[in-house]
Amino acid sequence: MTRKILIVDDDLKTRVLLKTYLEKNQYEVILSFDGESFLSEFHRHVDELSLVILDVMLPDTDGFALCRAVRQRSNLPIIMLTASSDETDRVVGLELGADDYIAKPYSPRELLARIKAILRRSGLDTAAAARFYRFDGFTLDLLERKVIDPQGEVVLLTGLDFQLLRYFVEHPGAILDRNVLAEQTRGRDSGPLDRSLDVQISRLRLRLNDDGKQPRLIKTVRGAGYVFSADVSISHA
Repeated sequence: MTRKILIVDDDLKTRVLLKTYLEKNQYEVILSFDGESFLSEFHRHVDELSLVILDVMLPDTDGFALCRAVRQRSNLPIIMLTASSDETDRVVGLELGADDYIAKPYSPRELLARIKAILRRSGLDTAAAARFYRFDGFTLDLLERKVIDPQGEVVLLTGLDFQLLRYFVEHPGAILDRNVLAEQTRGRDSGPLDRSLDVQISRLRLRLNDDGKQPRLIKTVRGAGYVFSADVSISHA
């Protein structure tokens, strides 16, 4: 199945380069050059898209505003491109729901690797034996890639949040160190000064109504990592 990707970048050469490179690697690419054209294409193709790529700096808006707009309607994986070396941009993007970020300059090969990693971790290949994981009144559905809360409402999660929660429910009671969790969700280790995982854990706790000060589900093991402490049941239906 061909994956469809929507990219917004105000640099023409970058757009052409990415489109050519990704199409050679069997992806269908839709291009936009500013926020207005991106939103138009996004709303037109949202049900067909596999992933979106957002440049932070745009002539009429910024990638953060577009990330927020995407998250209001969809859990599609989001990669953000930033020319800033400031960690603040990366943290803000992740707090708004981005799944990964790449600092400019970058190579198309690196971007392709990140795309493949996110789609691989997104749970689209759901031929596994188990479909449902139930815990503390919540139900995680691997096939439809959604989480239902105890009141029957869908919990809005990013693709990266979903993957993190999936890894937790697949390893209940196990102490998972930061590098393992970062590798599972981003495909790379978490450096000692990297707050991205902390941001993601806090966001996931918030979505699950898990008190950050006294969490009942995702507990911090000081100096060791995190543990998912809920009882988890698995079923096919």
